[in-house]
Amino acid sequence: MRIGIIGAGHIGQALATLGVTNGHHVMISNSRAPDTIAKIIAALGCLAGTAADAAAFGDVVVVTVPFKSVFQIDPTLLEGKLVIDTNNYYPDRDGRIAEIDEHRTTTSEMVAAHFRGSQVVKAFNAILAADLATDVIDVTKRRALPIAGDDASAKRIVARLHHDFGFETVDAGSLADSWRFERAKPAYCIPLDRIELQEALNRAERDVELPHGSWRRQ
Repeated sequence: MRIGIIGAGHIGQALATLGVTNGHHVMISNSRAPDTIAKIIAALGCLAGTAADAAAFGDVVVVTVPFKSVFQIDPTLLEGKLVIDTNNYYPDRDGRIAEIDEHRTTTSEMVAAHFRGSQVVKAFNAILAADLATDVIDVTKRRALPIAGDDASAKRIVARLHHDFGFETVDAGSLADSWRFERAKPAYCIPLDRIELQEALNRAERDVELPHGSWRRQ
């Protein structure tokens, strides 16, 4: 599969590594210019390009930039693409967004509204970047990751990527349901197997958040 990645931060680099390691063709981009990430791509073994290049390159395009920066991306770049949305809303970084604070929408619904010509799947947002390449629960269980989306075929493709990368998949429902594995919910960045993840998704309450940073490993 050809994977375009818009965003060369920790998550973008970790996904590029997993893609290349598992036989996929990967192009990564950052907010500046391809030559500014020459050392990164040399280490990762992938291609570099502009956001437009990565969008055109990918059968699947991962958007992994700070949430507030998503809306600076030209939506026409991703028309007709399957878009993986890894974003999370951090008010201290992104500024307060009333529609999310008042539970009138979800981050991924906002992303889908911006990229109206795309099929958006929420994935890879509920795992720490460092865990993408190294995390195991124990030798008998594989970590499960949640996805959400409004298109069943798009979710199947993302589930195949999960499988390629060594993870199980739990389908959390539509983009409207994706709040269940957003920041500060029981399934957010906690290593869980399939059964444990489903239970964590079921425990999520829209108005209840875990203490800030409690999902980070010490």
